[in-house]
Amino acid sequence: MTTTQFPLSIRASAESEGENAIFHKIRHEILAGNLPANERLKVSDLAKKYGVSTNPVREALQQLRGEGLVVFTPNQGARVRTIDTDFVRDVSEVGQQLEPYLVRFFAETASQDDIDRLEAIQDEIERLNFSDKGKHADLDCQFHTTLYGNHYNRVAYKLWQQHRQILWAISTRVPVAIGRREAIFHEHRKLIDCIKRQDVDGTADTLYHHVRDAGRHLVDRLSIVQRKQGT
Repeated sequence: MTTTQFPLSIRASAESEGENAIFHKIRHEILAGNLPANERLKVSDLAKKYGVSTNPVREALQQLRGEGLVVFTPNQGARVRTIDTDFVRDVSEVGQQLEPYLVRFFAETASQDDIDRLEAIQDEIERLNFSDKGKHADLDCQFHTTLYGNHYNRVAYKLWQQHRQILWAISTRVPVAIGRREAIFHEHRKLIDCIKRQDVDGTADTLYHHVRDAGRHLVDRLSIVQRKQGT
């Protein structure tokens, strides 16, 4: 029996996908608080935990270092960075500038089908009414992906995806206040109304405040949790 030899390009692609998967797993564990601040990240332990070789783990840790989520200290190796309210504020403020830029293109070019899709997603969001946080996150992602997904600037769109993943993972640590839930419904409906009127400036302004208030809410809730935990 012979062993199948895959082309180098296919093997390289598979290895790259594996490294990417490990990167996302470790990043989520850090952001969700499952890997606590200052915990040492041993390559061999992580490789065993995720059932992979050490190479993809090393690559993932370097990527996380580039995102500022992992800190390397001489003679001590990699450790988890503290996810504090300043970090959340900074990530959120980037979104405040980025998302209004992205949504302008949608407001200028949206078809009736696009608007119908937004309304259908929002109807489902309101029917769910936060009864399942994971499903709500999926629907909210669909809503915002509809707003930004067709933008010609793919670099900006991918940056938004990265920031959303970071903030969502952090948000799993805290509950959403009742008042914030109602505000999300109102803000989404206001966005749709602005888009229907082809009010580009109104759409961008509404989204700016939507992202700003979401960031402030997350910072406030995380601060409460951390005070209770004494961190």
